[in-house]
Amino acid sequence: MTAPAQPATGVAGSPAWTRRPANLATAITAELVERIVRGVHPSGTSLPPEPVLCETFSVSRTVIREAMKVLQEKGLVQVRQGTGTTVTPPAMWNMLDELVLGATIALDDSLAILDDVVVTRRVLESDMANVAARLADDETVDRLRRLVDEMDGFVDDLDAYHAHDATFHDTIMRASGNRIARAVVRALESQVVKTSRYVGRTARALCVASNRGHRRIYERIAAHDPEGAAEAMFTHITDAWVVRRSGPDEPTRLRR
Repeated sequence: MTAPAQPATGVAGSPAWTRRPANLATAITAELVERIVRGVHPSGTSLPPEPVLCETFSVSRTVIREAMKVLQEKGLVQVRQGTGTTVTPPAMWNMLDELVLGATIALDDSLAILDDVVVTRRVLESDMANVAARLADDETVDRLRRLVDEMDGFVDDLDAYHAHDATFHDTIMRASGNRIARAVVRALESQVVKTSRYVGRTARALCVASNRGHRRIYERIAAHDPEGAAEAMFTHITDAWVVRRSGPDEPTRLRR
C-alpha cells in the first residue's frame, strides 16, 4: 500500500495509516473529531479546504465530503457555500455522540466533563427513583432486594459487583417508565465506563459503602417513599463518584 502524502502546510500531521481502513470516511471523521476537540482546529476557524484534506489523508473528495457531512451532523462544523467549513463552539457539539463525548473525556484533565456526567445522572436517576417508588410492583421490589443482597456477596468480585450495580440502576429506570431519561443515562454510561478516570479507585471497602447506598434506595422504593427514594439516589450517585474521583481540582460542579 502506498504511504499517504505528507500533510500540506498548516495542517496537523496525519495519522500513521498502516493500511486503509474498511471505511475511510468513518476513520477520517474520528481523526477530525479528535483534532477539533483537542483544539488543532479551534472554534471559529475554518477547516483546511477539500484539496488539502484530500492530500493529507490520500482520499477522494467524495470521502472528505462524507466526513464533513457526519461532522456537521455531530454539531462540530457548519458548512456554508462559498465560505467553507467552520468549526463551531463547543456549546453546539452533540455531547451525547459517542466520538464527541469520548474525545472530550479523554482530553479533559480537570474532570469537569465527568463531573457533569455525574450531575446529569443524579438529576435524571433521582427523578426516576421518585417515580419508581410510586409505580414499582412487588416483582420489581423483590428484584431490587435480591440484587442488593447478591451485591453484598460480591464485594470481593468487582466484575460481578459492577454488573449487578448496573442491573440495579437499570431496574429502577425501567420501573419509572421514562424511556428518554433512561436512554440518556445509558448513552452517557456507555462512554464513561470506558475510561479509568471514571471507574477510579476500586476496593472492597468502596463496594461495601456503595451497596449501603443501594440498600437505602431499595428500602425507600419498597416503602413507596418517592421523596426518600429520590434523595437516596441523589446522595448515592454523588458519594460514589466523590470517593472514586482523583482529579486535581475540587468537584465544585457537584455542589448544590
